[in-house]
Amino acid sequence: MQLNKVYSVKTIDRVAVELGETVDRIFDLAIGIETEDGIIWVYGPGDDGVIAFNPFGIENLQELIEMDRDRDR
Repeated sequence: MQLNKVYSVKTIDRVAVELGETVDRIFDLAIGIETEDGIIWVYGPGDDGVIAFNPFGIENLQELIEMDRDRDR
């Protein structure tokens, strides 16, 4: 995947629903993801920020979820 060709992002709330996880768990895992790994902060007019993921970021997040599950076993 070419990282400079991002065509869409999904908010953390949407990703949590799609992956069947809580927003809090996704947030805790996402803190360690760097921007080059597919995560960005999106800001609106009130300067409230929300985490968003591009498709590459969602793939990386899924790997983190699996690694976290394996560690908990």
